[in-house]
Amino acid sequence: MIRFLFLVVALMLSPIRSYSQDFQGEVTYFSRTAVDLDLSDREMPEERKKQIMQRVKEANERSYVLTFDRNASIYKEETTNRPGNTRGRTRLGIRGNSGGDYYKNILAENYTQQKDLMGKAFIVEDTLEKLDWKLVNETKKIGNYTVSKAIATKIVKRPNRRFFRRGSDNEAETEQSLFTEKEIEVEAWYTLEIPINQGPGEYWGLPGLILEINDDTTNLQCIKLVLNPKEKKEIVAPDKGKKMSKDQYEKIYQKKMEEMRQNFRGRNGNGGGRRL
Repeated sequence: MIRFLFLVVALMLSPIRSYSQDFQGEVTYFSRTAVDLDLSDREMPEERKKQIMQRVKEANERSYVLTFDRNASIYKEETTNRPGNTRGRTRLGIRGNSGGDYYKNILAENYTQQKDLMGKAFIVEDTLEKLDWKLVNETKKIGNYTVSKAIATKIVKRPNRRFFRRGSDNEAETEQSLFTEKEIEVEAWYTLEIPINQGPGEYWGLPGLILEINDDTTNLQCIKLVLNPKEKKEIVAPDKGKKMSKDQYEKIYQKKMEEMRQNFRGRNGNGGGRRL
């Protein structure tokens, strides 16, 4: 155990000398998100329920590509070979507001993310979140790579499905009802064989490339890894959209969701319509 920790600390403190200045890599991750959807009380044929559950499952299975070098990365959803249409997947998927391309600059410790909200483009720029990773003396294999485990806790905001079912016109209550906050445990698996401080999406900060992430609903796992591809890709931050901070964007999102809620309640008799 002590030997393992010494190795990790050494890798964290020393610069990456083994890779040249133009080093680049590319990881493809497959993402599965569990959805808590209960159709047992719905009056519909069992075959129809199975079809809906299958469509929801497929809508929450996606693949992403992380292109990285020693200092920066860009994380994009892979849209080629995607079954079905984008509109249907967004409607059935639970991450319709998860945003687009996600750029991380590890040296500057900031990120830039492209967001699309109701047809309008936004660029969110802010500081990267630093998780307090706890290194665990546990390993396994992902493909040909030995990966080590790390865990951390974080507070996440999740959309509250009841927001559109019923609610108060009281502004303070509305603010609380759009999102629910929850502390979750994040489990990461990283490889010391690729001592790059990178990972999918917002995840980073470990002494090796993160090949798998598990949180309370989603599993992200590497299914393909290429180091130094013949065709290098440009790693630049997205720039198409109105620039703002994370807090500013969340205020706009809150306002738009409240407008949708009021429209929904108006169409369904002041909240007395069908359940979502």
